[in-house]
Amino acid sequence: NGGKTSDFPDTTAARDAIYKLPPDQVTADLNAVTDYVRKLPAASGKVAVAGFCWGGSQTFRFATNRPDLRAAYVFYGTAPENVSSIKAPVYGFYGGADARVGATIPKTEEAMKQAGKKYEPVTYEGAGHGFMRSGQDPNGTEPNLKAHDEAWKRWLDLLKAM
Repeated sequence: NGGKTSDFPDTTAARDAIYKLPPDQVTADLNAVTDYVRKLPAASGKVAVAGFCWGGSQTFRFATNRPDLRAAYVFYGTAPENVSSIKAPVYGFYGGADARVGATIPKTEEAMKQAGKKYEPVTYEGAGHGFMRSGQDPNGTEPNLKAHDEAWKRWLDLLKAM
């Protein structure tokens, strides 16, 4: 029914629906978008993917399914079990106060290293989960504001170098 957050009774119901999406459907949708974008007249043919939270995890997982990606930008998302098929560099953006996701980074670093893959995680001290969004709030916490600005600059620099 439209797929908007407002179509759900509350944000919890919307989040639950997103988490129930079949992984193969997510991959098929991302493949369709990638194929479409690559052919746009204004496009360079280079495609990278970025995602936040659940989308960050899907970004990491999509990198295992799409060998022609130029880069994957994972914002507070976790890695899939098997990273061996990843071809693109993966750049991680994590909040230092995000214990749940932060606890997964050492294992991910080891898995990527063992597989010979490029993984560059950066953890922003004191920032929480979702710092890119909360860092836009002028009344937000100093660590989130700082992390937002530093991560934004890093991301733009990485995109320019792609």
